Amino acid sequence: MIKQYLLSPGPTPIPNEVQLAMAETMIHHRTPQFAKIFSEVREGLKELFGTKNDVLVLASSGTGAMEAAVSNLFSPGEKVLVVNGGKFGERWLEISKVFGLKPIELEVEWGKAVKLEAIERSLKSHPDIQAILIQASETSTTVWHPVREIARLTQSGPLLIVDGVTAVGVARVPLDEWGIDALVTGSQKALMLPPGLGLISLSNRAWARSEKAKLPRHYFDLRLERKSQQRGAAAFTPAVSLIFGLRASLKLMRQEGLERVYARHDRLARATRAAATAMGLKLLAPENPSPAATGIWMPAGVNSDKLLDFLRDRMGITFAEGQDQLRGKIIRIAHVGYMGAFDALVAIAALEMALKKFGAPVEFGQGVAAAQDVLMETLE
Repeated sequence: MIKQYLLSPGPTPIPNEVQLAMAETMIHHRTPQFAKIFSEVREGLKELFGTKNDVLVLASSGTGAMEAAVSNLFSPGEKVLVVNGGKFGERWLEISKVFGLKPIELEVEWGKAVKLEAIERSLKSHPDIQAILIQASETSTTVWHPVREIARLTQSGPLLIVDGVTAVGVARVPLDEWGIDALVTGSQKALMLPPGLGLISLSNRAWARSEKAKLPRHYFDLRLERKSQQRGAAAFTPAVSLIFGLRASLKLMRQEGLERVYARHDRLARATRAAATAMGLKLLAPENPSPAATGIWMPAGVNSDKLLDFLRDRMGITFAEGQDQLRGKIIRIAHVGYMGAFDALVAIAALEMALKKFGAPVEFGQGVAAAQDVLMETLE
């Protein structure tokens, strides 16, 4: 038997408390009993999103919430600025094109964060841009984009639409305080659930714009969802068991305290980056790294896909691969959601062993020791 460790940036491990909550007896989704649970969940989500407005719960992946943001806020032919620095920036671009918008693509080198000057230049060149679509944490490149700073540029201008799938619950991304207009996430990341829930919250000015938007919407009609969810029920059949689990995961995060949750993610990320550097490995995003996952370049002669297969099948360790031009060149180690100090140490020790097996010049213990130096903060 090989014990399995899920250390990918989604799906992520699920706590026992959440597993048990999802196993509770099914109830009907249009009853006072469900309405009470749903109301509790929606209040907890407001705290997590940093907003006084509704956070809507959709039976979908995070991509469904991304699509809902587009279909509810725009009309055909409108211009949007899409920051494209990875696979999920590409997703914003694809959704915009499918819905007949005119996306202005701002390409960013993979592994780099977008520069504020580039945003400003694009807005000046295209004064009719209606929104900026961006990731807070670009999962594919493990980059954190400067969303807070960008929000300062959009206060009285275009809407700011943020994919927070590996950001919400990982670090502070307060919608109201920063002036974000739409923030989305999914259940299978920091919320410690299986895939299946898309979550979205809109600012007041985004809600006002939704009344004028002319793109087609039915299942993802957020006006309909808000009206229904404020009465304690989703407009369509909700993922009842996942909502049971979401109540449990929000309770766990409240018990830990959100600031401690964010500090834990930051600490695990710093430990992983310190370990990789001590091992002589290069980071994919050394300048603006995401606290959700760390991208690491593999040494010359080591194919990362083969290394990942070995780690998963022979050692029971699941990391994530590189995508597109990064395929075979990098690995991504997650530290998001139900992760602790010893998960990070397992990850680094396993990486040292696997690299040694593949002939890389690794000295056992260098990465582990560097990670331990950072993780000692948990004992202070």
